[in-house]
Amino acid sequence: MKIGLIVGNRGFFPGHLAESGRGEMLAALQRAGLEPVALRIEESRYGAVESYQEAQRCAALFRAHQDDIAGVVVTLPNFGDERAIADTLRLSGLRVPVLVQATPDTPGQMSIAARRDSFCGKMSACNNLRQYGIPYSLTRSHTVAPASPEFAQDLAQFAAVCRIVQGLRHLRIGSIGARPAAFNTVRYSEKILESHGISVETLDLSEVLGRIQRMPDADPAAQAKLAALRAYVATGDTPEPALLKMAKLGAVVDQWMEQTSVAVSAVQCWTSIEENLGVVPCAIMSMMSDGLLSSACEVDICGVLAMHVLRLASGTPSALLDWNNNYGDAPDKAVCFHCSNLPKHFFKQPRMDYQAIIAGTVGIANTYGTVTGQVKSGAMTFARFSTDDTSGRMRGYVGEGRFTDDPLDTFGGAGVVEIPGLQKLLHYICEHGFEHHVAANFATTAAAVQEAATRYLGWNMHRHVAQA
Repeated sequence: MKIGLIVGNRGFFPGHLAESGRGEMLAALQRAGLEPVALRIEESRYGAVESYQEAQRCAALFRAHQDDIAGVVVTLPNFGDERAIADTLRLSGLRVPVLVQATPDTPGQMSIAARRDSFCGKMSACNNLRQYGIPYSLTRSHTVAPASPEFAQDLAQFAAVCRIVQGLRHLRIGSIGARPAAFNTVRYSEKILESHGISVETLDLSEVLGRIQRMPDADPAAQAKLAALRAYVATGDTPEPALLKMAKLGAVVDQWMEQTSVAVSAVQCWTSIEENLGVVPCAIMSMMSDGLLSSACEVDICGVLAMHVLRLASGTPSALLDWNNNYGDAPDKAVCFHCSNLPKHFFKQPRMDYQAIIAGTVGIANTYGTVTGQVKSGAMTFARFSTDDTSGRMRGYVGEGRFTDDPLDTFGGAGVVEIPGLQKLLHYICEHGFEHHVAANFATTAAAVQEAATRYLGWNMHRHVAQA
């Protein structure tokens, strides 16, 4: 991922600090696995920006890489020229996250030859960015050294923010099949999503079933998917004809997603597929999510959006779960469950099974293909997004907790979560009318999700924190 770098400088402060600070920040970015885009020493004084002409040069450099730059870091090794910084960003035309960092002074080095005054200069830079209408992020400490572990954490969070914002730009979500009639809870506004640059591409289930029917058993795509399915999870007693049906379903969906440039999907998982194809789509959806192509059940478009955001933040698979049951008398614990299409990344030991809930309606023989087991323990982030049709805005909530090793004797894919202040969170969900689905991911990225959503996407977000 490319990150633009603006090095601030002000003439009557020590220039050697700008030059050495530039080198320190370049090294920090490279250590974080980021590719810096910055003026060379030969292109401006110390490779920094101070004059309008230098701002023009830096902006031109950024424009040359505008399709690849995901964010910009502003580093202040000395006071810096606030106008040049803001002008660079305005002239570049970039609409990406910006992180402002200031390097601390050292108490024993406060002479005219060594004093930075970045502490003060950061306020002036931020003031000008606000005047220019440019949103920006801050480090946790007002001043922080580029080589410090603390700044490495700041940079990791900022990189996650950049991945989220970049990953939602021109996102195309596949909506496969109609919303199940009983699930009003997953209704959403396609127009609100479109106004945020997120498009929904639809595919009727009749088209999927027709393509499957016309696909020969020996079709290379179907056979390749069948081999991948067997390698993905232990199939147990699943009949061979059912596995082939799943493979054809997966091949058809893969081809359609590639043809339409769809990145993630939400699927009508019951009961039409079971009645007309004779399998559940869960295993295929699990494989997609495990491969970082998030897939949500019950045509929950906003649910898969939350899965995708968490995946962008962490780089690991996400799942969609129900807030499903209390766990005994523990107020901060609950059971999260789905039937299940959870990615195998979530399980202690996954296995293929039949869908126990729908089997009572359509028969066991028509419901093979779930991926089941108990969710492994570990820290997690949860998130939910929703379109608020009344206000015409996006809204959501995010927080952190953990999956536990508490025993759980049930079917499907399930795990016990422990979230400090859970009753407060559940009250918020119900009070504000959020859906019963929630996305989860084995990482701690709530701060990055909130920052990206509120500061750069303009969404209304609630960050859950336990009561003091």
